Amino acid sequence: MIPSPSSQFSLLAQRRFAPFFGAQFLGAFNDNLFKTALVTVVTFDARSWTDIDVGLLNNLIAGLFILPFMLASATAGQVAEKFDKAALMRTVKWMEIAIMGVAAVGWFTHSLWLLIAAIVGMGLHSTLFGPVKHSYLPQHLSERELIGGNGMVQMGTFVGILTGQLSGAALVGCCGDLQLGLIAGATLAVAALGLLCTLFVPTTPAAVPDLAVSRNPFAEMARNLRFSAANRDVFVAMLANSWFWFFGAMILAQFPVFARDVLRGSPEVFAVLLTAFSVGIGAGSLMCERLSGRTIHLGLVPLGALGLTAFGIDLFLAASAPMPATATAGSLLAGPQWRILLDCFLLGAFGGIYVVPLFALIQTRAERSHLSRTIGGMNILNALFMVVAALVAMVLLGSGVPVPGIFLFTALANAALLALLCVVRPEYPRATLGWLLARFGARRLVE
Repeated sequence: MIPSPSSQFSLLAQRRFAPFFGAQFLGAFNDNLFKTALVTVVTFDARSWTDIDVGLLNNLIAGLFILPFMLASATAGQVAEKFDKAALMRTVKWMEIAIMGVAAVGWFTHSLWLLIAAIVGMGLHSTLFGPVKHSYLPQHLSERELIGGNGMVQMGTFVGILTGQLSGAALVGCCGDLQLGLIAGATLAVAALGLLCTLFVPTTPAAVPDLAVSRNPFAEMARNLRFSAANRDVFVAMLANSWFWFFGAMILAQFPVFARDVLRGSPEVFAVLLTAFSVGIGAGSLMCERLSGRTIHLGLVPLGALGLTAFGIDLFLAASAPMPATATAGSLLAGPQWRILLDCFLLGAFGGIYVVPLFALIQTRAERSHLSRTIGGMNILNALFMVVAALVAMVLLGSGVPVPGIFLFTALANAALLALLCVVRPEYPRATLGWLLARFGARRLVE
């Protein structure tokens, strides 16, 4: 029987979790270190790399990274079902080292297209790792540990994303002519460290070892989504999870322009906003274990969604108020614009509270022999929702909607989706009401 640790943090001292956590953290870190370094180099030194419009190129890089999630997630789910997950993690990490080797050649030969090929490769690397990551946990954690374990993984993922982005930008900004060598060396070293972590991941037997992997990814994608849709509890949770990626993409994609044009700040202001949101995600994810009493509590989902709407609206109000001439990191941390920073942090925190129970629900209610494929289907939906978010934002901006207006639109759309969730699955609001009554002692007043 799997022992139940005293808290989610004690999992970091256990072999069944710690090496896996390290591997997934380093993967998220390396993805974002490489991608941010490439975008930053191309943006600030465009003439020495390409004649293509920088704005177009940056969007192309982002789109090519997401493309494998749409095309290969269904197949990745099948592969994760068929083979030992620990062995797959090691294979994926060897693949990461090879991709970063191609990128190193691209850096040293000044070949933009080799670097873009590596971007596609890292997208494929993440696509293959996703179903393995989320289906690994139920095989090694008890149901009471899943909320805490998922909270740790969510926290690790977003901290990895944030620190990778900051590190990528920092490496470009330092050391002059040595910067490209440092980027190449850093990404190879992180990939190698990730491989080292996977060597300690315990054996995780295949769920369906005799599964025949489909050669047609599009047919498998349709079959996968049809199978998941048959389990209404799981499919609603998948859609609700993908909505969070839509919400996050709508908000985060506006941060650079928001920092530059609305706050009239420098790149460090954008970094502070991104840090607040990412730290909030980590904090909210870790809070889920305590808030839920170490059970899979559906009541946290509407609670998290309410927070996303409330602080999305407040971010709009704070951003619409009169602004100082310029914003700085200091004015956000301890000056008149502290409310904007607090809203960003709380948006992240309530996002973590919203999404962690959804992952745990999917892991426990999906058919065990189809869990990896279910996660693969969810990754397809996530990618589609993010693409739609980009299109919606482009339409709104093209129609003259200012960035604060996009914050308001997203918050109100979230309220509408929350209302729809409560109508379609009334057990969610009932669970929230029960949680509030139990948490704040209001049951006595009712009685």
